[in-house]
Amino acid sequence: MKILYVVQRYGVDIVGGSEAACRQFAEHLVTAGHEVTVLTSCARSYVTWEDSYAPGEENLNGVRVHRLPVREPRWPEKFGPMDQWLMRGTGNPSMWEHERWARLMGPDLVGLRSWLLANHRDFDVAIFMTYLYTTATVGIPVLAGRLPLVFQPTAHDEPPLKVPIFESVFRLPDAFLFFTPEERDVVSRKFFFEPRGETVGIGIDLDPVTSDPAAVLSPLGIGPDDDYIVYVGRLDPMKGVKELVEFFRTFRSRNMSNLKLVLAGDQIVDLPVDENVVITGFLAEPVKQGLIRRALALVQPSYFESFSIVLCEAWVHRRPAIVQGASPVLRGQATRSRGAVHYEGFAEFEQALLLLESDRALADALGGNGRAYVEDQYRWPRVIDGAEKTMELARLCFSERAVSLHASD
Repeated sequence: MKILYVVQRYGVDIVGGSEAACRQFAEHLVTAGHEVTVLTSCARSYVTWEDSYAPGEENLNGVRVHRLPVREPRWPEKFGPMDQWLMRGTGNPSMWEHERWARLMGPDLVGLRSWLLANHRDFDVAIFMTYLYTTATVGIPVLAGRLPLVFQPTAHDEPPLKVPIFESVFRLPDAFLFFTPEERDVVSRKFFFEPRGETVGIGIDLDPVTSDPAAVLSPLGIGPDDDYIVYVGRLDPMKGVKELVEFFRTFRSRNMSNLKLVLAGDQIVDLPVDENVVITGFLAEPVKQGLIRRALALVQPSYFESFSIVLCEAWVHRRPAIVQGASPVLRGQATRSRGAVHYEGFAEFEQALLLLESDRALADALGGNGRAYVEDQYRWPRVIDGAEKTMELARLCFSERAVSLHASD
């Protein structure tokens, strides 16, 4: 099958989030015998959308990648006030203002419409990853009715999903690929229809390359026998990191504990200086895996998640997790796996830490449950089989729609 994937950013040096998920899907679809082309931007940063890659085509691990330049970077002085006004919901914005918000959200790609119109006949199906960006809000309406469409929206219950422009965007695809049952439920409740397609999650490497993180941790004051919990991802206020640091510092002030908190990822938000909170910055993949494997537990504090890959990575190493219970997705992953403790508010966070710190056998048992869950649910052959079924469903629905339209003429 000839597959077009459309995503806002794409590259081997873009880690985490839907972009990394898209790359893994694309590469495993190639391994399964499909031809995959990715249409994306020249941007590396989702904050500015500034061009970092050269426009045009390249081959990455068997995937043909075509990049379009960004018309202009995202200007905070333009986007910020409009985004805040729209998210507050205090005004009565017109559809034109919704469309302008979507365009300013970016990335506004030069030639996106014309490329899709000129090349869509070369493909059997198109998959759009992530609902939020203009690659979806512009691209899906262009191809709807011209090519079978699969939508991987990575949707969760967050303010942007309430913007009316998505009412039409979510009704145009022929089929959906979801990461979790909670994501499917969000779409069904928000848009009042039952989406067709599979809930597949994402494939997880069960034997990742791992290296000793001592070279990173020792200069930061963490020895081989020191206990720590670890957060892996962007140090971003939208990920709940600031609250996590506040909770952890309060925990240390109230309890006789030697635990440290290690934050591994690019820092976007300002955080207080604390000798018990260690920031490593971005880490190479093997070092990141080693850091997770040595931890007492992974902590995942995000309120807005469609699927947590790093949570599954912790379970691969048989480590338990402490997750944000206010996130339906994380609570669902924790409950189904029996591999994590969920919390809401500081009191439950404190008790979760005390529980795992005092009962290492329980921590190991939770981690073992998580490993079994990942082995059962997230092997790549199982995930790709679900993706292939969804693409075939999209082609069937597309053909039935075309027959229906022809019969009504």
